[in-house]
Amino acid sequence: MGKIGIMGGTFDPIHNGHLLIGGQAYKEYGLKEIWYMPSGHPPHKKSRNVTEPAMRLAMTELAVKDHEGFVCSDFEVSRNGYTYTAQTLRLLHEEYPEHSFYFIIGADSLYEIENWYEPDQVLSQAVILAARREYEEADRSMDKQIAYLASKYGADIRTLHCGEMDISSAELRRMIASGQSIADYVPREVIEYIRAHSLYQELEP
Repeated sequence: MGKIGIMGGTFDPIHNGHLLIGGQAYKEYGLKEIWYMPSGHPPHKKSRNVTEPAMRLAMTELAVKDHEGFVCSDFEVSRNGYTYTAQTLRLLHEEYPEHSFYFIIGADSLYEIENWYEPDQVLSQAVILAARREYEEADRSMDKQIAYLASKYGADIRTLHCGEMDISSAELRRMIASGQSIADYVPREVIEYIRAHSLYQELEP
């Protein structure tokens, strides 16, 4: 029996902010492991070309390999078709009934989660750990959003007491395409992989 943190995302590319949040969840909630799980074919990213899953998985593996308790998982990458969090959690419970799952999200996802596929299933199948940061587009505080989701869905939502790094994968892709250094934001091994495979060379429209 173990408490497993699930850190999902496109990870295109993975960056230090992802590692920061996972590390805080690992320490603050005494989790056995954090499974970093790149999405296979994310349905919400149809508007741009996502780097192929095998490469995003490789970058994730490089980023987490030297961190205690961090594991790179191909659970979503190995599935065909679009991958939805509700389905992933259902399959995880079927395959690992001995574990309890803690789904780690950023503050923005806490406000957008009702737009996800089957949000009630996401909120009922895992404890939600949300990075504490006020969301600029929100019409209510984070505490009120947590209370709202807990009341409507019976969700168990807890906060992570760490700030989110103010950088996104989209910004990093733009920086790489523009020739700017990303050394402050991305693990060295991942930067070397990006260079070796000439990733993110063109500015996105």
